[in-house]
Amino acid sequence: MNLEDLREKIDDVDARIVALIGERIKIAEEIGRGKKTQNRLVEDKEREYRVLENVRNIARDKKMDISRENIEDIYRRIIAACKNIQGMEVAFQGEVGAYSAEASFQFFGPSIQIRPRETLEDVFKAVEAEGVPFGVVPVENSLEGIISRVYDLLLESALRVCGELELRVIHCLIAGPETGLDAIKKVYSHPQALAQCRRFLQQLDCELIPTYDTAGSVKMIKEKGLSDSAAIASARAAEIYGMKVVAQGIEDNPNNFTRFFVLAGEDSPPSGDDKTSIVFSTKDRPGALYDSLGEFARRNINLTKLESRPTRQKPWQYNFYLDFGGHREDEPAREAIKSLDETSIFVKVLGSYPRARKKQ
Repeated sequence: MNLEDLREKIDDVDARIVALIGERIKIAEEIGRGKKTQNRLVEDKEREYRVLENVRNIARDKKMDISRENIEDIYRRIIAACKNIQGMEVAFQGEVGAYSAEASFQFFGPSIQIRPRETLEDVFKAVEAEGVPFGVVPVENSLEGIISRVYDLLLESALRVCGELELRVIHCLIAGPETGLDAIKKVYSHPQALAQCRRFLQQLDCELIPTYDTAGSVKMIKEKGLSDSAAIASARAAEIYGMKVVAQGIEDNPNNFTRFFVLAGEDSPPSGDDKTSIVFSTKDRPGALYDSLGEFARRNINLTKLESRPTRQKPWQYNFYLDFGGHREDEPAREAIKSLDETSIFVKVLGSYPRARKKQ
């Protein structure tokens, strides 16, 4: 068979593949309408894992000459396209190019419709009242600690945590195309980004100006034409706004990760590898916190995080935010939460969700 005949066969196969993808997207669209009618989440990580495992098994059983990684990559893109058809919108705080936007793409895939919001409060409002199905918010940084405002909003909101993501943060110094390092006199960025690049900035000896967002700082420098200024943000932000990366990887510590929560109207069903976040307040008596944590220890439940925040109702009274391994529907977790509810002032389950997969 000559080259032209082979190319015709390729064209015929491509036509069938495109037609089948189109058929799959139509079915996904029907599923999306059904989920909206039933007020169910578009995102279903457990189902996605099963689909990927199924196609890997098909490729293996039929002895196809395609690697596990390649077939999984192809299907992740197909799944992302199908989720986009189902109406996947995601709100986040900041401008396009912010780390929260990057976290949104990593969690949901490249085909989502992102909805930037100015404040964290606006992200919660977008999901609670404006019809946006999901919000992505940072909850803690491995170097700087928790984002306290998010925890306060979680306590006040009826939204549930349905997912988590850990994002490796690589900070870049970004300026206009003609601006060199020696010309930079001012550096703009979010306070946490400035704090995470202390050593580099001390050597630079510039005025540091806090702003509400990393990517927003890049956008502002671009729009105002500030030739003596730079911003700290992601490399993606520089690309989006047509700016130049002057220095990359300027964070003090390479072990710089930010953990994000995915917010929705309801949390996720059990996946087999879950975490649960709760908030509770103990009675004012000796050993109250010890007894509360003992409810989990007695049931061999692993506690992964414990954080206290002022109640803001009385001075020196605190709420405790707790993460533990397992799903709230698991029998040990159900028993622990029930016992905690009986002995505490209040208990609120913030959500159960699949444990974040570690990036290599």
